[in-house]
Amino acid sequence: MKIILVAGARPNFMKIAPILREISNYDEIKALLVHTGQHYDHSMSDSFFNDLGIKTPDYHLGCGGGSHSEQTAKVLVEFEKLCIKEKPDFVLVVGDVNSTIAAGLVAKKLQIKLIHVESGLRSGDRNMPEEINRLATDAITDMFFTTEKNGSENLLNEGQSKDKVNFVGHVMIDNLYYQLEKLSESNISENIIKIKQFLPEKYFCMTLHRPSNVDNKEILEELLTALNEIAKKTPIVFPCHPRTRKMIEQFGLGHLINDKSGIIITPPLGYNDFLYLWKDCSAILTDSGGLQEETTALKIPCLTIRHNTERPITVEVGSNILVGTDVELLKKKVDNILSGNFKTGHIPDLWDGKASERIVKTIINDK
Repeated sequence: MKIILVAGARPNFMKIAPILREISNYDEIKALLVHTGQHYDHSMSDSFFNDLGIKTPDYHLGCGGGSHSEQTAKVLVEFEKLCIKEKPDFVLVVGDVNSTIAAGLVAKKLQIKLIHVESGLRSGDRNMPEEINRLATDAITDMFFTTEKNGSENLLNEGQSKDKVNFVGHVMIDNLYYQLEKLSESNISENIIKIKQFLPEKYFCMTLHRPSNVDNKEILEELLTALNEIAKKTPIVFPCHPRTRKMIEQFGLGHLINDKSGIIITPPLGYNDFLYLWKDCSAILTDSGGLQEETTALKIPCLTIRHNTERPITVEVGSNILVGTDVELLKKKVDNILSGNFKTGHIPDLWDGKASERIVKTIINDK
């Protein structure tokens, strides 16, 4: 059996890594790892893959840059050539990036079985490119693996057959537990160790990059002003996304996050460096998707600066609260956290670090 696993961005590799590690236990499966190159990341060196416990990609398609349509088109063309050459039995995609739908379309046009890991998630917001990718990929998938029961219910409500939908837990949590076991100061950047040494017992970590938050000057200014007030109570470590830094500079808002503001700006961080910081923080402030889940797995308070989430289990069961762009609500919830009056939540069903085992066994039984 031959399976091609497709990744287009760094978080995709973190979801694929546990599956690849599990596949290595089975001689009957030949796995090929493909990096579409949708997002080029300087931190994805050989050591990155070594930290994940997986091989470097077998193929790099170099399809980065351009608009959403251009990225998707590049992957369609290059991945089709690869599939014709390798003739896989399965193509496995993860998440909701442009590479996910592009590789999925190629697979189905070539009558190759398509597997979607982290399927069924819905935000209900079709203004998000990721939501379109999720809906389109799930419309053509043959084998679904869901992270939460809401995802399975969404797929069934959309008319998918029950025998194609598999609730297995979350491979991102598999990887989180794997990385936590390996984490030590020997594989952490010296600068990050120094930052943590000078942090007080209570501190926050933050990510902020979604266009809805950073591309509008009024919204970004309100958020940064509120974050400035929060940072006077407790420091905020902020690995700043290039897009966010660009917009801060473009809007002339740099005075809100200077050295005296209490917001500690760093460049974008590798997975282990950021994990080393946020695993011990008092709370995460974020507009990311994956952090909502990882904080829930570690029962760390999470304030999500979005009006919706495709990961409702983190709110219903976990440690996540949606605050949108309501800065007064954000400040109120921060005060609750600092006073110890905040939910820790529960770990969702099957988030036990064994999702990849369930996935691989299901694939083998389907051959």
